[in-house]
Amino acid sequence: MMWIRGAFWLSAIYDVVIGLAFLVLGDSLFDRFEVPPPSHPGYYEFPALMLIIFGVLFAQIAINPAKHRGLIIYGMGLKASCSGLILYHHFVDGVSGFWISFAFADVGFLVLFSAAFVAIGKRRTETHGAGAWG
Repeated sequence: MMWIRGAFWLSAIYDVVIGLAFLVLGDSLFDRFEVPPPSHPGYYEFPALMLIIFGVLFAQIAINPAKHRGLIIYGMGLKASCSGLILYHHFVDGVSGFWISFAFADVGFLVLFSAAFVAIGKRRTETHGAGAWG
């Protein structure tokens, strides 16, 4: 189960760092990577704050994955939403390569989170007889 804690600590650090980077350096990041910025800073500042909040959530899961198994679903939703939207737009109308690296990282986290969710459920069922969603 140590790999589960490691995956969630890694994601916590990843999301908090990216959130802080966009919150503090948003415009300069867009300039540096030649990505057109949104029309208003709030369009990237709010998602940046959400990433920081999710980073805190992932840290909480990392501390006790079995206790916080129900929260993993929300992390899976975040990672599926981000990677799904980026990849959809990549294939439909094109998107800067700047975003593709985030999509692939989130696909990796989605796979890890899904495996963790199943592993914790399987272990819980074997040891306590609890249902898969408990």
